Amino acid sequence: MSSVHATSEGDDPRIDVRLVIAPSAGIFSPAPVGEVTAEGELVEEGGVLGHIAGPGRCEPVTAFCAGFLVRFVALPGERVRPDQPIAWLHPHDRPTTRPRAAS
Repeated sequence: MSSVHATSEGDDPRIDVRLVIAPSAGIFSPAPVGEVTAEGELVEEGGVLGHIAGPGRCEPVTAFCAGFLVRFVALPGERVRPDQPIAWLHPHDRPTTRPRAAS
């Protein structure tokens, strides 16, 4: 049997990635690689990551900050709802996530 020992510091809640969410309901399509970027590359603030298509409309999914596109959460052709996570961004002005050294 193993035991877990908590410290007075608790766990580290710092997360250095941010979620990009769907602006509306519809079908998600990522932007073509040549238009924006691929996972792991830099996206500018306002850069289009994809589109949400619905009846008679097509809304862009944009990056709210400049950063590295970590990965898409939504799959191409997936039906999404408003505020559903679409992608993870690592803001370029944030430090990288590093595990704490064991004490």
